[in-house]
Amino acid sequence: MATAKTVKDVSSHEFVKAYSAHLKRSGKMELPDWTDIVKTGTFKELAPYDPDWYYIRAASMARKIYLRGGLGVGAFTRIYGGSKRNGSRPPHFCKSSGAIARHILKQLKDMKIIDADPKGGRIITSSGQRDLDQVAGRIVVAP
Repeated sequence: MATAKTVKDVSSHEFVKAYSAHLKRSGKMELPDWTDIVKTGTFKELAPYDPDWYYIRAASMARKIYLRGGLGVGAFTRIYGGSKRNGSRPPHFCKSSGAIARHILKQLKDMKIIDADPKGGRIITSSGQRDLDQVAGRIVVAP
């Protein structure tokens, strides 16, 4: 009795790895010129070490929209935000880059994976849901 796997059935880490590889292979997502030099937030000290960080962030954002629609740029800046270290002063929460979130949402919309929600934010399209579920189905669960 084999049931179809959905995004909810697989590990988030495994799914994001598989879907980011799928996005990279498909060639539909084009990397902006600034991906190798940009920091992902003002609270970061350096740019990401992983050259594929943009695909990983896009896969993670697509998964979050799949699981809980209505997320927009502001929500993603809070989700991917973190603690800003202020030297000897106490650390404080700081939002991540809105330009990165906006650019990824625009690319996902151009790929017809997400669409604008009339109530605000973004929702997954039926073709996007099918695409994500296919990738989730390909992930083999280790016994």
